[in-house]
Amino acid sequence: MRHCSVQVRGLLTRDELDRYNALMDVGHFLESQNRYDLVYTVQKEIDTLILPAIERLKDKSRQRDKADEAYLAGLNRQEEDEEE
Repeated sequence: MRHCSVQVRGLLTRDELDRYNALMDVGHFLESQNRYDLVYTVQKEIDTLILPAIERLKDKSRQRDKADEAYLAGLNRQEEDEEE
């Protein structure tokens, strides 16, 4: 079973995280029973479950990029004002 990143796990809602943990437990059990045919199905379900959290992570990144851009634009304006 492949875990998702800590960043993505941190953005899961409580319900999503509970479901994620339950699916991981099922997947580990199936792996211990060498039922890799079923593990594949569980892993696909986990991959689908974490998609909203991945989108939330992307949104946070975009917001941070915009804030950085605004900050740098403010610095450039400040430097231009000081030169005058």
